[in-house]
Amino acid sequence: MKSIGNPKVLNLLIKLQNEGRTDGTLKAHDVRLRLISKHADLDNPDTVTQYITRMKTGNNYKISMIRTYIQYCKYYNLNWNPPKYTSDTKAIRIPPQPKLDMLIANAGRILATKLRISKETGLRPVELMNLKVKDVALEQRTIYPTTAKHGASRSLLISTNLRDSVQDHINRKKLQPNDKLFKSDALHYGHTFREMRNRLSEKLNDHSLKQIRLYDFRHYFATTLYHKYKDLLLVKQQMGHKRVETTLIYTQLLNAPDDEYISKTAANVTEAQNLIESGFEYVTEMDNVKIFRKRK
Repeated sequence: MKSIGNPKVLNLLIKLQNEGRTDGTLKAHDVRLRLISKHADLDNPDTVTQYITRMKTGNNYKISMIRTYIQYCKYYNLNWNPPKYTSDTKAIRIPPQPKLDMLIANAGRILATKLRISKETGLRPVELMNLKVKDVALEQRTIYPTTAKHGASRSLLISTNLRDSVQDHINRKKLQPNDKLFKSDALHYGHTFREMRNRLSEKLNDHSLKQIRLYDFRHYFATTLYHKYKDLLLVKQQMGHKRVETTLIYTQLLNAPDDEYISKTAANVTEAQNLIESGFEYVTEMDNVKIFRKRK
């Protein structure tokens, strides 16, 4: 565990570890607190407020910093009135399949296997990196992940080719059923992906590749699944979501053909469910109103 040079941060991390926080969560808290400590006094909340408000980053990153520092304040009984920010909302951009396949083809063997699992199952990076060998039923070509964020449990089917790649990885590494399928954690997975992606982007002079995020493999899975079955509840279950509102974000249609449609809007979940049951498809959201359509 890091932060050996700062005993107060280390004590907090040990406390969070004892509460069952994942290694990825601990590392994220560690990185944020070390960054704050370079620009502010951790024991002086006013200086932390000044630093966070002046950061030239998006609101989502500032919110993450605030959540981490709240943990520090709670542990050391510091009074802090954190600044308020609204999450940045961005439309999900689904990368074209050839771009995702290009990234997979240019990755090393282990990274390529991870990316293929992300693309075929929609697992969150932390879920993928927490997989154990025993969570993969090779004969059934099925993965049984431990779902993050207290979502629903699920079983996820993988292709025969991916099954063979996973089997080869297990054999080469001589892994046992209780071993983790992959070493390291979600942060390392994201780091190695970005390094590979950026190198390929420069090599091909294709800067659009740098816009593809690791989570876009999950977005691709969810959107293509909805496009294939038009079943919102199936997507919710396969993504491991607790709330259907979260699933609605992922139900953008891919390459919808030009045609004539009837359009309707929904201001809440009940209205959205009624439209879906009537055969309408979710398209997008504008001004907090969800837009649906159905062919005439």
